[in-house]
Amino acid sequence: MSNSKPKVVVIMGATGSGKSRLAIDLASQFPIEIINADSMQVYKGLDVITNKVPVHDQKGVPHHLLGTISPMVEFTAKDFRDYAIPLIHEITSRNHLPVIVGGTNYYIQALVSQFLLDDSVGDADERFLGDGQLHIQDQENFSYSYDNLKHLDPVAANRIHPNDHRKINNYLHLYASSGVLPSKYLQEKTMENWGSTDSLRFECCFICVDASLPVIDKYVEHRVDQMVDSGLLLEVYDIFNPDADYTRGLRQAIGVREFEDFLKVYRSEELEILCVEKSKENVNTILSSCDENPHKRLLQDAIDKVKLNTRRLVRRQKRRINRLQTLFGWNIHYVDATECLSGFSDELWTAKVVEPSIQIIKSFFDKDINSVSDSNPTNGTKSLTLIERDLWTQHVCKPCGNKVLRGAYEWEQHRQGRSHRKRVCRLRKSGVPVLDE
Repeated sequence: MSNSKPKVVVIMGATGSGKSRLAIDLASQFPIEIINADSMQVYKGLDVITNKVPVHDQKGVPHHLLGTISPMVEFTAKDFRDYAIPLIHEITSRNHLPVIVGGTNYYIQALVSQFLLDDSVGDADERFLGDGQLHIQDQENFSYSYDNLKHLDPVAANRIHPNDHRKINNYLHLYASSGVLPSKYLQEKTMENWGSTDSLRFECCFICVDASLPVIDKYVEHRVDQMVDSGLLLEVYDIFNPDADYTRGLRQAIGVREFEDFLKVYRSEELEILCVEKSKENVNTILSSCDENPHKRLLQDAIDKVKLNTRRLVRRQKRRINRLQTLFGWNIHYVDATECLSGFSDELWTAKVVEPSIQIIKSFFDKDINSVSDSNPTNGTKSLTLIERDLWTQHVCKPCGNKVLRGAYEWEQHRQGRSHRKRVCRLRKSGVPVLDE
């Protein structure tokens, strides 16, 4: 712990894979403190929807950034980094081991990398930006809009969503302050620093709790049902506001917006004849009501949407972890929880997940981490050099409904995907010419 760079353990993986449980179990072998890296669990409230570890299951292990942030603010990757770095130094000063746990991989990237890709414009080097004054003539009429960004720098505009106002503002502020196009500045910095293992802020031991997609799909669907039984509907009822912004803060969580259609109908009808508390109380009885209940179908559709969006999240998280290893060379060690999620038992969990993780961490402290064998589900994908990285070029897949992919790696992964290949094959069989480049 006395090295210039603190040692940290990072536990990654898709939602539902068992990251939090593993971290707590590691406390039996190491003096650990956990820093939560889940972008929704950092907020106060919605404990069931965000699947926070209850206090009685934390087994006395200190947890940081778990349910501490106001649900009304936007807690960015930069915010997470700025909160977590001092925490890591405090934990190591107590001779404890910081363990970063969460599925929000851009939080983890922001923390361990010396360079913050998307929020870097807010931290741009002062020598590069000069005096910080606007370098445009008509300051008052300068528009911080997506259309203006697209006009000034279409390359930068292509890589963000038109409604991502925070990044739009950051990119245009960089241009206004320096006269340099965001794409030029960020591409140069990205190629030089972003994600490189040579420039990580800490000595990192990366562990990924992995599981096969069919098994984890089934597991997370069952977990959604358990969340409904545990009070999810009451949490959604309390936070519902038809005029709310679902793109900021805690309302972004999967399990909130999916119930909007149901609650608009339910509350507009039920509140006419019932008091608020009675109406809230009746929410939990709808699923057990007769099929003729007009609210039941809406509610079941909402629950199905939660399951669908959770399955999609699992796939995004797995792709991003693979990308960290393939593009940036992160040495990620995989522990396979497939058997454990199929038929959970404490013995199987200990043998398949906990004990291998303990050995990985011990080897990490013994400086032998590169010799640890692990199952690496990269599907034969070759590592890319810095020169081969392309994070900016926009690709549009017409066979898949004009789906937008950003960067050569994401495009290639999409092209190799089963659903894309099936669509292309189906179109070609029907005689439709398909350009698949």
